[in-house]
Amino acid sequence: MKNLFLIYICLLTILTSCGNDYLPKPKGYNRIDLPDRGFATLVPEYPYTFEHSLHSNVEADEFNPQETSWINLHYEGMEAKVHLTYKPIKGKEENLKSYLGDAITLTSKHQIKAYGIEENILMTPHGYTGVVAELSGEVPTQFQFFVTDSTQHFLRGALYFNVANKNDSLAPVIEYIKMDMMHLINTLEFKN
Repeated sequence: MKNLFLIYICLLTILTSCGNDYLPKPKGYNRIDLPDRGFATLVPEYPYTFEHSLHSNVEADEFNPQETSWINLHYEGMEAKVHLTYKPIKGKEENLKSYLGDAITLTSKHQIKAYGIEENILMTPHGYTGVVAELSGEVPTQFQFFVTDSTQHFLRGALYFNVANKNDSLAPVIEYIKMDMMHLINTLEFKN
């Protein structure tokens, strides 16, 4: 009787365990190994200086070669670039208003795809005013900022990736580069 009961349980288990409702495993994300942090001071002559990541290469902006103060910080292994655009204010309030308007417009253009845009105003250790915008959702740029002394200098930065991955799979890299960009902002000094 006991053997019959065990055979019945085994048959019942075999019959109920075999079904056609198989679900494939979801695709996994690529493993991302992030390098240790390290920083170097910007070497070439620009109207500004800051510390940038040792893992980023400083490149001239290829789309606007006439703007000699525009540069990219290229993270080759991460397929990311931080585009930095510099504009002199020259003591003119209309220049500052124009640059602020452009920065706000460029950020707000992402509202179509962004789930949210969180903006924070900050004061740098050197007394400059800045605004940091963090965008969530499937947007082409997840982090933007601008820093100004409001009379002579205006620097804007935006993070872009050259890959088609979803932002949730890039989240560790985005966070890594955001921390590098915050270090850049905190070490930024405009030259007189």
